[in-house]
Amino acid sequence: QVQLVESGGGLVQAGGSLRISCIASVHRFSSVAIAWFRQAAGKEREFVASVSYNGAETYYADSVKGRFTISRDNGKNTVYLQMNSLKPEDTAIYYCAGPGLTNDPRRYRYWGRGTQVTVSS
Repeated sequence: QVQLVESGGGLVQAGGSLRISCIASVHRFSSVAIAWFRQAAGKEREFVASVSYNGAETYYADSVKGRFTISRDNGKNTVYLQMNSLKPEDTAIYYCAGPGLTNDPRRYRYWGRGTQVTVSS
């Protein structure tokens, strides 16, 4: 049984920062790659970032590269997404998913329920 729980979403002004977290209840979390996706209203779910089991490899969507940073703390079974220079178009529900590094949401077996991030202009 795998559970992923996101937290830390909220309302922030454009240009601001927010850090969201994903706590995983999974055996051997330190061997599992985790990804972040997001879904804006009326749009398809899209890849944001992913991190390998040990944090050595990270991947980003072009739209967030240079602004967002994915990281993990295996001692806390947690993956973070630090979001800086936020834009209104970053507004979405953010989901963590695993296991995997791919940008294809169809390849992920486990999903959290999401956390809402709203960026006001």
